[in-house]
This record gives sequence, structure tokens and C-alpha cells, in this order.
Amino acid sequence: MATSDINDPAIYSDLPSKATHKVSETASQVKNKVSDLGATAVNKVDENREAAAGGIQSAADTLHANAESLPGGDKVSHLAHSAADKLSATAEYVREHDVNSMMTDLGRLVKNNPGPSLLASAVIGFLVGRALSSRE
Repeated sequence: MATSDINDPAIYSDLPSKATHKVSETASQVKNKVSDLGATAVNKVDENREAAAGGIQSAADTLHANAESLPGGDKVSHLAHSAADKLSATAEYVREHDVNSMMTDLGRLVKNNPGPSLLASAVIGFLVGRALSSRE
């Protein structure tokens, strides 16, 4: 390209469409990468569901086994058994549902309970922020 070509407006007439095409192409590539990463994450979670459910069930079994020996009498023992039952139900839920159905259930829960969901999100965000800032 000669110096005189730089001053020729004809070479710049196609520039906006080329830029739009390049941005669109880059956005498509980013979307594909994010989609691939999401699919990989879902697959990893699904692969580890059984192990997670086993860990939750183990905690429930331990709590059931030790509930009677906790200090505080029958009331504490009852609360411990109740918590263990909830953990067992959670383990069963994790075993029976894949990530996609869990996300659907979570969406339904948030939609039906927006106030508590917002509060829970704020608390989790605060705790994550505190954890990250304490590392610095």
C-alpha cells in the first residue's frame, strides 16, 4: 500500500463491516469456549456426585450413631437425628438428580422464594468476599 492509498476513502468504506464481522466472529469463539467449559464443569460434577452423596451419607450415619451420646439429653438427641435424616435425604437427592435437574430445581426454588434467595445470595457473597480478602 502506497502513501497515497492511505488518503483514499474507498479503502475505509468496508472497514465498519469488517470490524463488525471480526467482533461477531470473536464473540462466537468466546461463546463456544464458555459453552465447552460449562459442559466440562457439568460433566465433572456429575462424575463426582456419587462420591459427594457418599460423603454426605457417611456424615448422616455418624451423626445417627453418636446422637444418643451427645450432651443435652433427649432434645439434642432428637435434633441430631433430625439433622441426620435431612443429610440422608440430601444424599439421596444428589444420587438421583443430575446437575441439570438440580439447576432446574434451584431455579424453581429461587423463583418461588425470591426474598430468602436474595438474602442467602447476599450472605454467601459476603462470606466468599471475606474469605478471599483474608487471603491477601
